[in-house]
Amino acid sequence: MSDLKELPMDDPMEYPGIKSWADEWGGGVDYVDYVKSNGDLAMLVALSRLLWPRFVEVQGCVLWDRAYEEPNFELWHDSLSGDTRKIEATLNQLRVWQIVESEDVEEDWQALKFAADCIVKTWRAALRAEFPERNFDVRVIDSEDGPIVTFSSGLA
Repeated sequence: MSDLKELPMDDPMEYPGIKSWADEWGGGVDYVDYVKSNGDLAMLVALSRLLWPRFVEVQGCVLWDRAYEEPNFELWHDSLSGDTRKIEATLNQLRVWQIVESEDVEEDWQALKFAADCIVKTWRAALRAEFPERNFDVRVIDSEDGPIVTFSSGLA
């Protein structure tokens, strides 16, 4: 992973792919126009579920529904001696670089980190909405391949 700049991206219009697209239009367009021009309803629906996931509760563990498969859960449950926090942290992982194509360039590393930070915020809100009585540690883990969004039960 390349070293990230001091100031992370905080505006989608800073990403070169969006900025150059807007410049081709002569300005007057933004990231919402970019989505309208380059996306479709199916992509919006898929992204909506990605940003506001569903969860399942199994043996005291809260899991991203996409991450739950009973045999795999049982394997990790046994391997980690039923430690809820460790099981959740192991299974609840979204490797952001695996859902979009990117290059090993600074702008793409910044964009992946920006997306991961946004996903953390929405996952935190979704977990709070569905499980108001529980605390969760929702975070980005930096790896050599790119950011990983994960969550586990937090300390009370």
